[in-house]
Amino acid sequence: RSTPVTVSGLTGTVAVAAGSSHSLVLLESGAVKAWGSNGNGQLGDGTVTARSTPVTVSGLTGTVAVAAGSAHSLAVRSDGTVRAWGLNGNGQLGDGTTTQRNSPGVVPGLTGVVAVAAGSAHSLALLSDGTVRAWGLNTYGQLGDGTTTQRNSPVAVSGLARAVSVTAGNNDTLALLPDGTARGWGLNTSGQLGDGTTTSRGAPTAVSGLAGVAALGAGGTHVLAVGADGTVRAWGDNTYGQLGDGSLAMRSTPVLVYGL
Repeated sequence: RSTPVTVSGLTGTVAVAAGSSHSLVLLESGAVKAWGSNGNGQLGDGTVTARSTPVTVSGLTGTVAVAAGSAHSLAVRSDGTVRAWGLNGNGQLGDGTTTQRNSPGVVPGLTGVVAVAAGSAHSLALLSDGTVRAWGLNTYGQLGDGTTTQRNSPVAVSGLARAVSVTAGNNDTLALLPDGTARGWGLNTSGQLGDGTTTSRGAPTAVSGLAGVAALGAGGTHVLAVGADGTVRAWGDNTYGQLGDGSLAMRSTPVLVYGL
């Protein structure tokens, strides 16, 4: 479809998330619906059958937030715990195994979670105290624990005490701090950490020259920041003009998106 079409049978939707080839919606009832590719159980309906219309994620109630990785899914419940399902070859479900799950399972050891984010094969949880936990693939340091060791259970992101939001690209992660600055870690070959280099980082590093940020969002290898003044900055890969600065040049520090 090259123009928007209505998703069948959905009402009361309050949030959406998109994986590589699957979609999630959070309903005001606290239930979650999913559709799309399901070869790794990422729809959470207990099967590996692809769905072209929404199906209910099994046994999931009281949900307050959702996130989608390449082929895995995450949900935060109102009690501050996290559920995960789908592909788990890199430990991205955080249950201590690498076993695929076709329906939601508890991520052990997590309480007080207020938000989740998912990269291609890594996952993050923001806790109510502002600390962040991460698990899954860590080849490029995207878990931020100072190592490149895969983690099948959550570990603390080093030196990050007061985050207010987290977002993840394919293999990079960024956090917004209360003072409107941002930190990034993980893969940086396209400058997506915004620190003026293309050096990957295993622990949080300041995004250069960025202040007054109200929200962050990450694509596969580029990042966007909305300022409190309503302007937008972008950095990282720009092969297709995704930075919106009128060029196709990669940027390793934030540049202004024109006309916004």
